[in-house]
Amino acid sequence: MRVRRVGAVVITVAALAAGVTACGGGGDTFVVGIKIDQPGLGQKQPDGSFKGFDVDVAKYVAKELGYKDDQIEFKEASSANRESFIQQGQVNAVIATYSITDDRKKKIGFAGPYLITGQDILTRADDTTINGVEDLKTKKVCGAQGSSSPKRLVDKFGEAWKDQYLTEQQGYGACLPLLENKQVDAISTDATILAGFATQSPGKFRLVGKPFSEEKYGIGVKLEDKELREKINKAVEKMFADGSWKKAVDANFGEFGTFFTTPPAIERY
Repeated sequence: MRVRRVGAVVITVAALAAGVTACGGGGDTFVVGIKIDQPGLGQKQPDGSFKGFDVDVAKYVAKELGYKDDQIEFKEASSANRESFIQQGQVNAVIATYSITDDRKKKIGFAGPYLITGQDILTRADDTTINGVEDLKTKKVCGAQGSSSPKRLVDKFGEAWKDQYLTEQQGYGACLPLLENKQVDAISTDATILAGFATQSPGKFRLVGKPFSEEKYGIGVKLEDKELREKINKAVEKMFADGSWKKAVDANFGEFGTFFTTPPAIERY
């Protein structure tokens, strides 16, 4: 349900020159596809480094597979090119708010899930009138162009609702000023995305915390590479068990970390 530019920006060029090995721990580098413009999840910093929950998961997994920090390469992945990146061997793995679905499982393999979220609602902190999706029926809502999140609301409330109440921007970051300035009443998409943006403005926004869909974030690898998938699963389970997962949640989602307190069960298939 994410909306991002089509086309990849190679963050580091050494990865492809060195060659991508999809067996985990067998190559010179571990190349990971991530989002680079989602606060709290995957965001490129002014100094060129990367920050976010997905980034922390990627670093932990790579370390467990035997890679050092300077052997991890990040490459921007859009929602549109994640499968092709994996299938063409441009990355070892994709960790980019990548929801596990039956259709995608026909094309690639998934380790995880490492986080479960769902479409939720962000309002102003002082607005107590919105406490669930039904309350959006008479509220102005901001969504991202091309995202499935606004579509889910249109399917629920109808085209007339869309014409009267829905505002769409190029990205969810552009919705925040509209919410803050009371031009809209709410923003609706994945709770993790909402939490990431809202964490940048402590105390200004409230996450309703009643998701009305389910998104299981997984780590995408080549369909046939069951060995790597199992190694990653074990690394994620270790991250759950040793407290690193909870630490990453708190560090990246701030006051909204309370909505993501329980690690999910790994799904092996």
